[in-house]
Amino acid sequence: MDRTTQLAPLIIPAPPGFWPLAPGWWLLICIALFSVAGLGMIYYRKRHRDTLLVETTSEAQTLVDPLEQLRQTALEEFHQLDRPLAGAPASQWLQQINALLKRISRIRYPNANPHTLSGRAWLAFLDSRCPAAGLTRWMILVEGAYRTECRLDQRSIDGLSQAICTWIQKHA
Repeated sequence: MDRTTQLAPLIIPAPPGFWPLAPGWWLLICIALFSVAGLGMIYYRKRHRDTLLVETTSEAQTLVDPLEQLRQTALEEFHQLDRPLAGAPASQWLQQINALLKRISRIRYPNANPHTLSGRAWLAFLDSRCPAAGLTRWMILVEGAYRTECRLDQRSIDGLSQAICTWIQKHA
């Protein structure tokens, strides 16, 4: 027999390592990990809370601003409409006013479905939202839009314009 076949296999000692750790070390590692995670959460929440405060204050400012912005936009749009001259056809102007008022009402009162109203019901709806404007006495607002030759005198044009401006300023 050969000498190499009689030799015992080589035993290589394992390098010293950290596995498995004693239970005390595991406890210490868990405490350290939870501490780091807790501090990270505190840091994240503090940073996130500051961001939320900034967003909340900006949202509060925008909650006040949309109504005022709606009023300003509606008034600007109303003043940009071509007012008819005394004795000139006013049907198109009246149609544009109705369209503007319906858009404003649909934004402000979406559940009331104001865009479905017409005639006296439409004027009553407008007047119920802002009695100071007194739009129920302006039946020409709804009837004149359908007349081909609807003509208004200067006093009627000015009175209706004032009523519309009042309604927009107090209602929208």
